[in-house]
Amino acid sequence: MLKLKALLLTQGMHGMISQVEGLSKALGLKFKHENIRLKSFWNLIPPKFTPIFGGVLKQNFVCDSKVIISCGRKSVIPSILLKKRFKKNVFNIHIQDPKVDLKNFDAVICPEHDNLYGENVIRTKGAIHYLTNDEINKNINYLKPNQGEKKIVTFILGGPNKYYSFSENQMQQIFAKVKNMFISSKYKLIIIPSYRTPDNIIKLAYNYFNEEHLVIKERNKQAYLSSLGLANIIIVTCDSTSMISEAAITGKPVYVAQMRNKRSIHRFKNFYKLFKDLGIIRNLDDKIENWTYVKLDEVKRAASIVEDRMKKNGII
Repeated sequence: MLKLKALLLTQGMHGMISQVEGLSKALGLKFKHENIRLKSFWNLIPPKFTPIFGGVLKQNFVCDSKVIISCGRKSVIPSILLKKRFKKNVFNIHIQDPKVDLKNFDAVICPEHDNLYGENVIRTKGAIHYLTNDEINKNINYLKPNQGEKKIVTFILGGPNKYYSFSENQMQQIFAKVKNMFISSKYKLIIIPSYRTPDNIIKLAYNYFNEEHLVIKERNKQAYLSSLGLANIIIVTCDSTSMISEAAITGKPVYVAQMRNKRSIHRFKNFYKLFKDLGIIRNLDDKIENWTYVKLDEVKRAASIVEDRMKKNGII
């Protein structure tokens, strides 16, 4: 018998997990994860050309949940498969553009900068995520940097993707800019790596800053939460709209450290413009500024819309 809980389908990447967990928590649902793996050949095929049958999956799994929340390309097919199997007995939600007919889902949640439209599309400002201000406040004392009277700037590192190479040379230039701007102005620096940050970049940051500042060398959610709570100013590398969206929940100034791109970043530019218009971000240039904006918590708004639709569908 299906229960009112969520089955979360992702490829296991941190950014995807953050989004599906965030929505599930905002809906007040218990959840379990299923890490989706496709058979080798189907990894190469876009979802719109992939047949809807279980044979494309490497593993079988049990669905005992009324709510399916998926994120990422590989989770598209199993979500549609479960919807076809259970029909109106499940409510399936996909996060991000699924690149297939949107009618396969009861709801699609997608950032505005993706320019996706449809009757069942819920558009958000930036990416939804699992961070809350309550959680940040609870973990604020996890890190206790010996800053004295100094203000704190938290620097969150992303990692290479198909748009940005994240080379050591580029990062050294950004580190030098941070040093000239903030350390010379008596700020204490906390550097937080993400799950995508290469080990050589973490080592580079450690060698560059560690003598007087705090460089976290492991991927640690508590350290991440604590650094957001302690920060007066936040810097995020430009490669991750998800981490910039997460920083925006604090209401604190967010600087974006730009890098040279390898290919067209039209979607990124749309995102940067939206967040600049909202007063959330500014480029990391050569001067320190302080500003305020309304804290961005889009997952609560999206969850409220989803909940209304679930009621109409008889799921709750």
